[in-house]
Amino acid sequence: MNFLVKKLLNNLKKKKLSIAVAESCTGGLLSSALTSFSGASNYFTYGLVTYSNQSKTSLLRIPKNFLIKNGAVSKKTSIIMVKNLNKISKADISISITGIAGPTGGTPNKPVGLVYLSIKFKKKIITKKLLFKKKNRKFIQKETVKKALKLINSSIARQKT
Repeated sequence: MNFLVKKLLNNLKKKKLSIAVAESCTGGLLSSALTSFSGASNYFTYGLVTYSNQSKTSLLRIPKNFLIKNGAVSKKTSIIMVKNLNKISKADISISITGIAGPTGGTPNKPVGLVYLSIKFKKKIITKKLLFKKKNRKFIQKETVKKALKLINSSIARQKT
């Protein structure tokens, strides 16, 4: 994972981009990875762990009724998380992660291992639905962070300078 983080940090530094993160099921693991190297304050603007619905409502300004209707783990919730984070942070790149890391909490419609991550870069939002078959909590969290780092790096690489 260090290679992916270093690659991203070099991309952020080279292109003078800032990044903000709102995490739920990863509990700050992405923020920790992004701040594990010196100089993080030059690009890392926000790292919110919005694990509970209360934090999604108070910090990300997501209406309670929206969460009741769509659930904390959904494509729509991931998108509103990233949109609101971007409004709050004004970062060049915003990313949100919401999911069920388990080992409990899953349902037939939303099983353990279901994760949504959204990235907003420039005016474009990309959302990925991930479904991990391995139901180990740490595995799901680490793999989600790896997928997020890859998605951010590929989004930057596709961007015209």
